[in-house]
Amino acid sequence: MESRNYSSCDRLIINLDQALRTLAGKPLVTGRANPASARPEGDLDAAEKTRSMRLMRVNHAGEVAAQALYQGQALTARNAAVRTRMQRAAQEENDHLDWCERRVGELGGRVSLLNPLWYLGSFAIGAAAGAVGDKWSLGFVAETEKQVGRHLEGHLASISPDDEKSRAIIEQMKCDEARHGADALAAGGVALPRPVRRLMKLASRVMTSTAYRL
Repeated sequence: MESRNYSSCDRLIINLDQALRTLAGKPLVTGRANPASARPEGDLDAAEKTRSMRLMRVNHAGEVAAQALYQGQALTARNAAVRTRMQRAAQEENDHLDWCERRVGELGGRVSLLNPLWYLGSFAIGAAAGAVGDKWSLGFVAETEKQVGRHLEGHLASISPDDEKSRAIIEQMKCDEARHGADALAAGGVALPRPVRRLMKLASRVMTSTAYRL
């Protein structure tokens, strides 16, 4: 089957569809099994349950932002192979989005009220990164995934050992993020300047602390 060449208008419509799916809770997933499905529900006290729910809400907000970043980068990528790579990674991130939302619901919570804001801001950042050039865009992916990996390690240290379901999801996310970062570097991504890395950390800190509460 021949692959279709999408026009700029086509890609804008596709991005709008992806945004609506991300924010409305109907992402296009790969069909992978939810890593939490085979784990028992832990006997968590009220504080542990609330802690897990809020951290999984933060993870869900992070995946909303990740979707927007990848879609923005794919929209402005100059190389078709890079665009395809971004879109493939975005679909795997959709799995994370679905798993996190389900887990938040199981823990009696809701997703962040500010998800539309996270999406719009991250889409703009992703589009800007893609417009600068593919090597910088790929470098941005690598640095983002590196920071997300550290963020997930912190969550594993914070969540109760009895919450096996949340931990299983986070562990799989951590593996996927590491692979996405390595793939981006292998495809030609370059290290970002230190000021940019620091700014990314600051933006991430603002989002995670806010999503934890809202």
